[in-house]
Amino acid sequence: MTNEEILDALKEILHNIKPSIDQSAITMDSTLIFDLGIDSLSILLLSIAIETKFGFKFDQVPPFNTVRDVVEYIAAKTA
Repeated sequence: MTNEEILDALKEILHNIKPSIDQSAITMDSTLIFDLGIDSLSILLLSIAIETKFGFKFDQVPPFNTVRDVVEYIAAKTA
């Protein structure tokens, strides 16, 4: 799966978690907390959705700061 495909899937997941998020405004450099308004509960929901969508389990959720961090983590786990 390419980073672009992962990003597209992640945009959909983020929108499902927080419908107020405009998918077209999400970029690789968007910060989860400041740009997208993701809080601790949303991080938990995001983790569960990622595990379900991409078929792996987090041992521990890394301290993601940007969308790029999440995309690169998923790419490494699914390679």
